[in-house]
Amino acid sequence: MVLEDIPSNLQVAFVSTYVPRKCGIATFTHDLAYAVSHHMNAPLGEGDRIKIVALNDQTKYDYPDEVIFEIRDQYITDYQEAANFLNLSPVDVVCLQHEFGIFGGEAGSNVLTLLEHLNKPVITTFHTILQKPSQIQLETVQNIGRNSSLLVVPARKGIELLQDIYGISPEKLVFIPHGTPDIPFLDPSFYKGQFKMEGRRVILTFGLLSPNKGIENMINALEPVVKEHPEMAYIMLGVTHPNVKRVHGEKYRISLQRMIREKGLENHVFLHNAYVSLEELKKYLIMSDIFVTPYLSQDQLSSGTLAYAVACGKVVVSTPYWYAQELLGDGRGVLVPFGDIEKLSKQISDLLSNEEKRNKLRKNAYQFGRGMIWNEVGRQYFEIFYQALRDYGPEKTSAAVEVSRFSLPEVNFTHLRTLSDEVGIFQHAMFTTPDRRHGYTTDDNARALQVCVMNWELFKEESILPLLHRYLSFLSYAFDEKPGRFRNFFTYDRRWVDEGVNEEDCHGRVLYTLGYTMAYPPTDHISILANQMFNAALPTCQSFNSPRALAHVILGCRLYSRRFGGASDVRKMCEILSNHLMTLYSENSSDDWVWCEDIVTYDNACIPEALIVAGDWLGNRELLDQGVKSLEWLLNIQTAKEGHLSVIGNKKWYKREGKKSAFDQQPLEAAALVTACYNAYIITKDKKWLEEIRKSFYWFLGKNDHHEMLYDFTTGGCNDGLTSSGVNHNQGAESTLSWLISLHHLMKLSSEAPIIHRRK
Repeated sequence: MVLEDIPSNLQVAFVSTYVPRKCGIATFTHDLAYAVSHHMNAPLGEGDRIKIVALNDQTKYDYPDEVIFEIRDQYITDYQEAANFLNLSPVDVVCLQHEFGIFGGEAGSNVLTLLEHLNKPVITTFHTILQKPSQIQLETVQNIGRNSSLLVVPARKGIELLQDIYGISPEKLVFIPHGTPDIPFLDPSFYKGQFKMEGRRVILTFGLLSPNKGIENMINALEPVVKEHPEMAYIMLGVTHPNVKRVHGEKYRISLQRMIREKGLENHVFLHNAYVSLEELKKYLIMSDIFVTPYLSQDQLSSGTLAYAVACGKVVVSTPYWYAQELLGDGRGVLVPFGDIEKLSKQISDLLSNEEKRNKLRKNAYQFGRGMIWNEVGRQYFEIFYQALRDYGPEKTSAAVEVSRFSLPEVNFTHLRTLSDEVGIFQHAMFTTPDRRHGYTTDDNARALQVCVMNWELFKEESILPLLHRYLSFLSYAFDEKPGRFRNFFTYDRRWVDEGVNEEDCHGRVLYTLGYTMAYPPTDHISILANQMFNAALPTCQSFNSPRALAHVILGCRLYSRRFGGASDVRKMCEILSNHLMTLYSENSSDDWVWCEDIVTYDNACIPEALIVAGDWLGNRELLDQGVKSLEWLLNIQTAKEGHLSVIGNKKWYKREGKKSAFDQQPLEAAALVTACYNAYIITKDKKWLEEIRKSFYWFLGKNDHHEMLYDFTTGGCNDGLTSSGVNHNQGAESTLSWLISLHHLMKLSSEAPIIHRRK
């Protein structure tokens, strides 16, 4: 293909992190977009031929003019809106930069929503390809492959991995090297004066600082080097990785500084905490005599830092990760085994002593690097953009997605915050105003904590943490250590009262929420507290008889096991309670009454859900089948002849051989069905549960017996249910939390569905 064949008005959108965000992928994308713009005669930031869709974390960035759309990485709706935006735009080709960590969802699966909805040819560049992926990582990459016209890898090893491990057709795979700036081949002494390094042999590592870079090994290796070459100086250039800094602050950098002092290397090892411009980086590179990447993992398919060093003609010493093996072969650098500090030390000393060898390695590297400069890389990308556009068939735009997407409102916590004070969440409301007369319940604070943890799981927004701490604190105060039970009712004047309500159900609800918190903890401290409470409260559950309490403890145990799979006492408790629940079914169930009691009351769906989850976890088919059968029956008796959900009312409930109460219908029942059907779908992979989820969710949005909306889009709250005369306009805690739990499950489903279902 020649450039003259490519249409002069081609328009491209890059989807990636982007400058000024401190991220290697952001820098790569900016440089690639600039290089492509050169071949398109379209200056970056001017006109509309090259645009950027930027991935945001929790930071607000001051983007340049070429950024036309921003995606909040944890918001699944943003990905769908971005797809709609691109579909309606004049963009011809989309170029996606993929790294698991920059997209939200498990294994970065949120990006699949974007790809599933795009009606444009997509070229995806894989910056990481794992040799031993988890199941969800495997399926995520496979789905990206299915929804991309071409896949670019910066190392030939990537082609091998994508074919052999991920089963991707070789016709889709393209090798294009990692781009580099065009750096002149200068003597290292040229810039040493600017850095006060005259007369010193400089070793350089640069990049975002994090524990996986192997810097400790490098510092350990320098002790004998310094004795032989006292003129040596090692510079680690780069700020702490933002994700590391957000969680741990500068703890890692401080630990390295302490290590340097303890070894007496303060005059030889320098941590330059700076994120420098490209021009400044070039000077650092030219000044260095040896460049080192002592990384710890083999599974690294690309490294911008290594590419830059090779293109600059540096003497490179590296551990043998895949990209290093490829770039440094044939006499272009030196490889040392992972973790071999002695070998690393010896190779550096030998190179510092052998100028002839250094010069030979430098020349070999620089000559090889000429094929990696951005001008050449930009040309290759420009050509495959046209190839993808040329080969993109009309059938792509009409390809159906097997699982229909849910059109979801954004999460609105306005009313949740209104209902909450410094103690916790109020139980009731007078319309939208908190009703202090009824105080608080542990039940509701447990549900509120679950909502906060679900929100963190999806969006990772730190603004939710103060609420999360408040509700967790309430649960901690509710626990009565002597009987090992949770108290439920707490008055506004700060007194615990016993209103005769089943404490087992409250206790089970809290165990379920603590298990959820353990499965998806925002911080280690929250995890530690939740773990202590869970283990203190678990033993008393063995004597429970309430089916709902049994069910919630079972579900809590399963969630807890996601964090601590080897907790045998938790698994044993699940077995005991599951058998107890099965006994209740055997004593009460019949062909036309598939239930564990002689009456169907409240929060019903959690009971069959527990059997489905336990059956899957314990490998017990009898539990799983009973749970599925009971959930199907429960849905059948609560589905109106018109097809919408009609939940059991709380006036007289539904007694065996009696008539189902039509009202009052409570949001808790719809939420329980959403949750149960969600888990049934995840476990069985049966698509019938998707329609049941939809039906249960839309009960909140007007598909109910009164055809009236329960969710209030203005306040973010949910009305307290359906009465015989219409909607109950009070917006209490249980109702609002039921809505929020359901909404978060739907958002999780939107994230996970592309992994489970593929294009026809």
